[in-house]
Amino acid sequence: MKKKYRTVGWREWVSLPGLGIDKIKAKVDTGARTSALHAFSLRPFKEGNKDRIYFDLHPLQHDSETIMTCVADIIDLRWVSDSGGHLEERYVIQTPVTIGNHTWPIEITLTERDSMLFRMLLGRSAIRGRYKINPARSFVTRKVKP
Repeated sequence: MKKKYRTVGWREWVSLPGLGIDKIKAKVDTGARTSALHAFSLRPFKEGNKDRIYFDLHPLQHDSETIMTCVADIIDLRWVSDSGGHLEERYVIQTPVTIGNHTWPIEITLTERDSMLFRMLLGRSAIRGRYKINPARSFVTRKVKP
């Protein structure tokens, strides 16, 4: 039996409920293995035997005034090659993502994306086996106004 996939456009509104983010515009990026989230003022700390991190982010495109502070468990520290081929060591967190009516855990690297158009990239490992991408469409799963 053939698996039925849902469809997403090349950009979608997503939620990161574990971080308290109700909506953030994400670019669906099959060139990126792992998802990436705009983050700055990274402040790693220990809580008991867990490595955790506080970080700030600007959740809305073209808005550097609105700042959210989030906290998450660190699951890894990885070297990641960005779109320009530059290596950067990044903290990796795992948190649920919601697209439309579906929620599941994904890995996200934290990196400063102030100069980038999208505050989040949704990488191919996050959508593998769940969605097909229609590059001619945007905001297929739901329309949310910021």
